[in-house]
Amino acid sequence: MSWDFFVPVCVGDLVKTGGINQYVVQDVVSPKRIPSHLNSFKAALRSQGPLCVLEHFDTGYSVLQHSNTVDLSIKEDALDLLIQVVSGLSVSLPALLISTNLSAADRKEQLNAVKMGVFLLCKLTEVLESDSCRQSIVTATGKAGKKGKAGEGLAQWDSERETVLQSLVQLLQLDIRSLWSLSLVEEEFISCVTCCCYKLLENPTIGHVKSKPTRDAVIHLLGVLIKKYNHLLGASVKVIQLLQHFEQLSSVCAQAVSVWSTEFGVRAIIGEVIREIGQKSSEELAREGSGVKAFSSFLSELSSLVPELIIPNISVLITHLEGESNNMRVAVCEVLGDILVRVLCGDGLDESGKADRDRFFDTLQEHLHDTHSHVRARVLQGYTRIVNSKALPLCRYSEVMGLAVGRLMDKSINVVKSAIQLLAAFIAHNPYSCKLSSADLKHPLEKETIKLKELKEKLEGKAPVAVIRASELWDAMEPELLTTARAVLEPTSEGDLEEVGAEEKDVVEEELEEAEDDRVTAVQIAQFLRVNKYRNAVRLCIRAHSRFPQSEMFSALSNLTPETVMEALALLFKGPEEDTSELRQNLPPTPQKMGEKEGEDSELKKQEMLVQYLKDTQSFALQVERAISVINTMLYWKTTSVVLEAVQFCVTVCEFSVADSLTGVRRMLPLVWSTDTAIKDAVVQAYRRLYLNPQGDSTRAKAYTLVDSLSELMVDASLGTIQCLEEIVQEFFGGSSSSLQSTVVQVLWERFTGKRETSPLHRRAAVILLGMAARAEREVVLSNVETFCNVALGEKVAEDFLLARDTVITISSITDHIRQSKSAPFRLSHDHQLFTCLTKAIAEGVVKEDPHWQSFMEQAVRLLYFLAESPDQLCSLLLQHSTQLVLDQVGKTAEAPKETVQTQVSSVSLAQLLSLCGCVAFWQVSHLERSVSAELRRRRGETEEREEKEKGPSKSKQAANDSAVEEELGLIGATAEDTEAELIRKICETELLAEENILSSFLPLLVKVCSSPGRYSHPQLTTAACLALSQFMMISPSVCDEHTRLLFTVLERSPLPVVRANAIIALGDLIVRFPNILEPWTQNLYARLSDEVPSVRQTAVTVLTQLVLKDVLKVKGQVGEVAVLLIDPEPHIASLALNFFNELASKDNAIYNLLPDIISRLSDPERGMTAEDFNVIMKQLFSYITKERQTESLVEKLCQRFRTAKTERQWCDLAVSLSLLSMCERGLKRLQECWECYCDKLTEPGVYQPLLSITAKLRRGAKPQLKAQVDEFEKRLTAVHTRGLENVESPETEEGGSTEKTLAHTPQPARGRGRSKRGQSKPAVLSNLDDSFVTPKPSRKSKKPAITFSSDEDEEEEDEEDAVMAESETPKVTTPIARTSRRTRLRH
Repeated sequence: MSWDFFVPVCVGDLVKTGGINQYVVQDVVSPKRIPSHLNSFKAALRSQGPLCVLEHFDTGYSVLQHSNTVDLSIKEDALDLLIQVVSGLSVSLPALLISTNLSAADRKEQLNAVKMGVFLLCKLTEVLESDSCRQSIVTATGKAGKKGKAGEGLAQWDSERETVLQSLVQLLQLDIRSLWSLSLVEEEFISCVTCCCYKLLENPTIGHVKSKPTRDAVIHLLGVLIKKYNHLLGASVKVIQLLQHFEQLSSVCAQAVSVWSTEFGVRAIIGEVIREIGQKSSEELAREGSGVKAFSSFLSELSSLVPELIIPNISVLITHLEGESNNMRVAVCEVLGDILVRVLCGDGLDESGKADRDRFFDTLQEHLHDTHSHVRARVLQGYTRIVNSKALPLCRYSEVMGLAVGRLMDKSINVVKSAIQLLAAFIAHNPYSCKLSSADLKHPLEKETIKLKELKEKLEGKAPVAVIRASELWDAMEPELLTTARAVLEPTSEGDLEEVGAEEKDVVEEELEEAEDDRVTAVQIAQFLRVNKYRNAVRLCIRAHSRFPQSEMFSALSNLTPETVMEALALLFKGPEEDTSELRQNLPPTPQKMGEKEGEDSELKKQEMLVQYLKDTQSFALQVERAISVINTMLYWKTTSVVLEAVQFCVTVCEFSVADSLTGVRRMLPLVWSTDTAIKDAVVQAYRRLYLNPQGDSTRAKAYTLVDSLSELMVDASLGTIQCLEEIVQEFFGGSSSSLQSTVVQVLWERFTGKRETSPLHRRAAVILLGMAARAEREVVLSNVETFCNVALGEKVAEDFLLARDTVITISSITDHIRQSKSAPFRLSHDHQLFTCLTKAIAEGVVKEDPHWQSFMEQAVRLLYFLAESPDQLCSLLLQHSTQLVLDQVGKTAEAPKETVQTQVSSVSLAQLLSLCGCVAFWQVSHLERSVSAELRRRRGETEEREEKEKGPSKSKQAANDSAVEEELGLIGATAEDTEAELIRKICETELLAEENILSSFLPLLVKVCSSPGRYSHPQLTTAACLALSQFMMISPSVCDEHTRLLFTVLERSPLPVVRANAIIALGDLIVRFPNILEPWTQNLYARLSDEVPSVRQTAVTVLTQLVLKDVLKVKGQVGEVAVLLIDPEPHIASLALNFFNELASKDNAIYNLLPDIISRLSDPERGMTAEDFNVIMKQLFSYITKERQTESLVEKLCQRFRTAKTERQWCDLAVSLSLLSMCERGLKRLQECWECYCDKLTEPGVYQPLLSITAKLRRGAKPQLKAQVDEFEKRLTAVHTRGLENVESPETEEGGSTEKTLAHTPQPARGRGRSKRGQSKPAVLSNLDDSFVTPKPSRKSKKPAITFSSDEDEEEEDEEDAVMAESETPKVTTPIARTSRRTRLRH
């Protein structure tokens, strides 16, 4: 073969004249002839094998050239042939490659065949892939369901794509590099294959699950090219390019890089890719846009796959933490999180690993305060993974948890949710005991801290001085001691020995005489050495040898030389027998008990560890308590996702028995009434998980667990909590019947009846739960009424009135009042055992001083009217019996010598008797209007149905015609219902308080007690009388009208806060029942908003909120008193006031209409409100003004009020109010039109500064035209403020032309649109006062409808009504228009 095939850069290059021995395509076959040539190619393939591609290359090339015109079937046939060629080469080449006698011509032939086959296969694959992508786009944009041949071919290509890749992998896995000269594979050949692979990766569906085989094959093929064919740099660059242009490939590229670095061992690819990403500047990332998201996702995916391989290159990525791209910061933080979770965790880290871990944690903690909320949220999520994996060091728990609690206050909802999830993970995986609160841990911590302090002081007292080893001392003294020994031993004559000093000689002799044995002598020698008396030590050692010749310590001196003396002295000083291995400096040697010392040290360390553990536990408990208190408030946020996270957190906290966990569980209970289905379902599922899905070995054990948990929840629970819990528990009992439900009911009965010993609280919880079960299954209670009477309402009822009360509530669950039955009412005979027990318990309790009798009595009377056949007769007898008992008691106590006892007893008994009569009066009225009225309607309906059946067809037809006529006139049922209602009203008006009725006997007594507070000063008596009087006033309009003035007098003058609060609640009910009678007195009710007692203010704002929002009361200027409560020192009252205005804002223009009056009332000098408080209130109220038209009108109204304002403080308040409006261009124009209303007040800084702030707000983001108007207006403000209105020259205002001239004049005020009734003119005073409400006539020619405030009309109507009504019947105070203080008038 004389030619070589060179892989071209471009397909068209093969038809051009090439170089020497370079293959050139000779014949490009036309499309019509391609099928016949393909048949020839196929025949040659069968006969010659894969080398036939050398002869038929032009045929395959022709298919490529005409790929846009030939049919898809031809391209598929060509693809099948090329796959067979490449597969055949991969089969035949292994034998040839290992052959040693392969000629150069055969090698060239095989090489050309490989390059030709691979080239054609790769290029044709790219063509088919392009067609596939094009067809998928056309199919997606066209009509679905219409697939032709192209669609079928597309599906076939999806299945053949993997076959192409497998054939290429099989070929390239062989060592075909030996076919090239010097084994250098040309770059074009590698590029041909890689371009095909990257073309396949660009498919939009490559990341889908169905494309996994293709994706894995492409990654594997590229891995072979990288490992064997030096494609490392090209792959790293191409990965970056793919990420820049195809955001969806981030996970695919991460998977590819992971496979190449692990399965193929090419770890350098990670370094190259990360280095390319790390070197990109912030400017480049800002230009790339979607590429940044792809880089971020790629790094996150890669770190989750191979975090250990990223650590060597992490320094390159960390630079992006300082960049502007928040996506890159998120990615780097997630990389650090994955490394900390999977690599740098555990106790086996070396010092370098620990240093890296601490550095990474510090970096993450810094970005908990990142400027971008997305980064903060993702860092918190990363910490959640770290905590769940138990990879967070113990020393960082408190710090990180404190940061997480701080993030609960974040502005971003996602950050708050992530913080809640992190805190839940902390509680679920904490190493401390979170069952104890910080208060429980305080005492143990103080105790152990004192113990640690005492232990330290004890050890400091025993602490030794610096210890020096005996060997060290010996080394220091040895030279001098050797010199001394030689000096002592050199003189040998007796004369020389006598020359020794007499003192030293006497010392030596004395020591020898005192020494009892050789051991004492040895100790003395050591002592001489220690105090540097070397000569005495040497002489004593020599003499001791002669004294104790058998001693082993001196046996070395048998041969007396300096060396032997030194050896003996060293043995005595350092030897083990004398236990002198360690000596204390300047002290004689004492034996040290090392074991005891080590024991003391270990005890100290244990105590230090215990104290530190208690400190960490207390810190953790404090953080948990702080988190719980904050998250509990989030249960009522408006954001559903945050509420769901808070509910889940409360469940987690409760499951781990954290202290105070029940607080959140109870707080979220009212959410079962939420209108949001997701929140309601979450709460129901939470309670099922916590309480209704018990764990146990048996059904009975599960029942005990369920009852115990529910009982704990109901201890000290409020009535609202019990009602919410009833909604959940009722669903449990109302479900499919099971053995668990019946067992639970059995356990409840055992607890209630006392068969199993339990506490009174749990007995009460059991009877309440039985009532909840009865709402689902009536027989649970109905068949056991006798048991209730015997256990809780019998002779021992006085011992526990709370149990009796809850029993009565449970029995009430079987009444028609609860079940809303349409059949005949279910009632028991009046002589039933239940009513006998109830009446006896109530009557006997009247003369007893039990604080819980009142609540029992109210529920018992309620049950009598719900369940008894003749409740009025029962209650009449009850009142007679109770009155007789009270009179008998007074008669008995009169004989006692102490009159003080008589007064006290009679007051309490009388108070309880009055409470009973008031309760009977209330429920008697309710019984008539609800039960009796409903029974009358039911009987009338039955009568009508029976008459219909008795009538014949003809009569029924005639009746139908008559009813049609009545229906047109609106008279159907009206006559009968009116008659029934009138009957009920007549009974209430004439019979309930008739002389023969016992209730009439109590009304004078109630009036006397309420009107004589000095004589009847007992608090309980006063409270009961006031409440009973209000209940009597519910009977009829005449009673209410007669005693209204007395009740309001009690409201204003009673010194007892509970009386005033009860009066407010009662008056709220009376306003609903008799609105015409109470309407003139509503201003007195508003006055209680300024009561000095917080509980009274809270009650007043609650009642008024209900009345106003339900449209019972008209919204008038007195609402300004509610606005004052926005700054109430009690947070709960302030929140109630805020809720009032939030709800009021939902009504059309309600706050808008009231704002001028509220401003006038609050800026009244007599009120004395500070400017700061005024600003706070107005800022909240003006936040509800969102419409541009309302803003424009308010600007005009407030400007007009400058004319009537009399003090500088009022000017300032009006200016501040204007500055709080969200001003617009039309508002500015209206402000300029009203220039003369306030221009003379601009010299005051309090007026000038707020108006100047308006210009600053308008200038932000304003258009050039508006900005010019703002600048001009600001110049006018500044000019008048600095020089005064008189000194501003008129030419300045004329420079702006006619527009300026128009603005310089105040428009003439338009006539008010006040309404007059029947031609009567309004009083002159009112017309003068209403000038400030009138909208001035606009300066422009176009007519605009005048805007009036409903408060103006309300005030006018109220004045007219007050003028008509009699002076003796109505209060004197009317709603003021002038700025007078309500609180001041009431005080005077």
